[in-house]
Amino acid sequence: MASRSSAPVSLATFNGKRHEPPEPGPGEVLVRVAATTFNPSEAGLRRGLLRSIVPVVLPYTMGLDVAGTLAQGDRVIGRLDGGAAADFAVAPANVLVPVPDGVPLEDAAALPIAGLTAWQAVFEHAAVAEGQRVLVNGAGAIGRYAIQLARHAGAHVVAATSARGAAAAHGAGADRVIIGWEEIEPVDAYIHLVPADPVHTGRIRPGGVLVSATTPADRLPVGPFRGVHFIVRNDTADLAALLALVADGTVRIDIAGRRPLTDLDAVHAEADAGKLTGKTLLLP
Repeated sequence: MASRSSAPVSLATFNGKRHEPPEPGPGEVLVRVAATTFNPSEAGLRRGLLRSIVPVVLPYTMGLDVAGTLAQGDRVIGRLDGGAAADFAVAPANVLVPVPDGVPLEDAAALPIAGLTAWQAVFEHAAVAEGQRVLVNGAGAIGRYAIQLARHAGAHVVAATSARGAAAAHGAGADRVIIGWEEIEPVDAYIHLVPADPVHTGRIRPGGVLVSATTPADRLPVGPFRGVHFIVRNDTADLAALLALVADGTVRIDIAGRRPLTDLDAVHAEADAGKLTGKTLLLP
């Protein structure tokens, strides 16, 4: 299979038969994929719920996060517009970032979308600073990075999560973990990462900020605070900065599971049934 779509990509193995990797075009490189991941947004993409935001041309190959090697052996990661669920992917060279020594290449596939979303929520939109109090609602893959990054910025972090996510929130370094509705002290920033309307907004200090990666701007509550809804931006500078924090041990990559790429259908089914949490790697 060597077709091109809005995300140019090829599988080197398809229906048990070998196929030649695709030829990169101008400005592109061929990546031998070491790992991709499952992202919840891909379930929506599969169901056609995101067609107005992410138009695709069929046939389309899944896989937004990619980690792999180039022909010369360079280890890279990046966010694609699809196509990483393959043995080889053709990617624009300008979306890839070198992986530092000491960072496991497969694990680094868990960084691009979840890590960039957390980075931009914490540093760009919430502008978290030392001494602030921050509420992170959600302890999935994005929330675990957001907790670590807010702590790195010097904030006191409260994580709101379900009972299932409490251990992960503690492990990410949250100063306090609340399950369901519990009274909390006022916060300077509220980072909302779950697919439900935000609660606890009455605890945002006047002049604070509510940052949502899920609830649209027209549904954010109005208060004496700033409300921001954002869609993650593909930014190699942000990704390189995040990788540097992973390399020096400041940020830990949290992997919930490792599955063969042939389990992709099963992983989507488990996610649809609410049985999947955290970041699952898919290995060709």
